[in-house]
Amino acid sequence: MIIVTGGAGYIGSHMVRVLIENGFETVILDNLSHGTKEVAVQTGAPLVVGDIRDPRALTSLFSHYPIEAVIHFAAAIEVGESVQDPLKYWDNNLNGTLRILETMRSFGVRNLILSSTAAVYSPKSDGPITEEDRIDPQNPYGETKAAAERLVEACRHAFGVSSVIFRYFNAAALEPSYGLVSHAIPRSHLIPAVLDAISGRIPALRVFGNDYPTPDGTGVRDYIHVMDLAEAHLVALKRLLKGEISGTFNLGTGQGHSVLDVIRTAEKVTGKKVPYRIEARRPGDVSMLVASGTRARQTLPWFPSRSSLERIMEDSSRGWGLI
Repeated sequence: MIIVTGGAGYIGSHMVRVLIENGFETVILDNLSHGTKEVAVQTGAPLVVGDIRDPRALTSLFSHYPIEAVIHFAAAIEVGESVQDPLKYWDNNLNGTLRILETMRSFGVRNLILSSTAAVYSPKSDGPITEEDRIDPQNPYGETKAAAERLVEACRHAFGVSSVIFRYFNAAALEPSYGLVSHAIPRSHLIPAVLDAISGRIPALRVFGNDYPTPDGTGVRDYIHVMDLAEAHLVALKRLLKGEISGTFNLGTGQGHSVLDVIRTAEKVTGKKVPYRIEARRPGDVSMLVASGTRARQTLPWFPSRSSLERIMEDSSRGWGLI
């Protein structure tokens, strides 16, 4: 049995569907602060409503199911909010991970896949980021994820946790055939906001900054299809359970796209204009985040086959009913 924390949310719900399709018995642990029961039901996995910071909820879950591994998505993830409310992020992201590791130790569960982020890295404007690049988070979100990574590494040395840590770049899109409701996707993410602007759910897209040191002045990010992310976790899980792999891996494409690139692609795919306005930069944002995915390709091995910007926009637009 595999526990997926945050399995009623955006990435977690796609992961649960992929696990079930590949024969893994799966249970969702989610406090529904971001995920919903509707999404959990659509995955087909049992839902345990509980908080990763609650030792009693974790003990009950681990007692009830024969757990082989934990895939840990549950976290607070908004950069701007983390600047305004850092205590929430330290509590959720570090204390929650600590409680999971405590429970794993108590029940003799050794296998963990941790969802981390490119926000742990120092800003870099001269090429893709490798796993060896400097860790220097620029916001509390990244700081809490870097601390969670260090905690997992300490537990590997202390009591033999076998772990894979994935540093995501920008997860995007959805799998239209799953029928997972699009409101599971965080609306603060760029592509959902672009599509909300096209569909009239918001009056205009807010573009935060056009004075970055990038080709068109807007922030550049590496967008990866959520199904490519899920596939990487599946590959890692199979090998982790066999004792064949551990380590830290970037999950990205190696290709960066600016905010204006995303807007132009959305207009091309949907045939509709994106209303937008330029605003000041957000606190904590960096100019560019692009992955080197060499280690993941060579070691897992894994390759992002669905992550062209056009494919991401097509699948996203179908989820919004725009094409």
